[in-house]
Amino acid sequence: MDELPPGTMKTYEVEGRYILLANVGGRMYGMGGICTHEEWDLSEGTLQGEKVVCAGHGAVWDLRTGQAQFTKPLSPLPTYRVIVEGRDIFVEME
Repeated sequence: MDELPPGTMKTYEVEGRYILLANVGGRMYGMGGICTHEEWDLSEGTLQGEKVVCAGHGAVWDLRTGQAQFTKPLSPLPTYRVIVEGRDIFVEME
């Protein structure tokens, strides 16, 4: 958990998938890490509460639902259950 202090996010490759982990006030969220609009790494964007703004074209992704707000419809991203045990972070892949 030290690697992701509150207010930060990072994309990891896990089993061939890119997963964005975000720490919002001590609560960890997991969501697909690549924007479906232009394939930008979402960790390059900005974290605004429970939303991520893509650095590419400004799509706003909801970490809770994987849904985006944008000028045109975007395919939703998967969300993942994140479990924190001590300093370890686990992502439930399904």
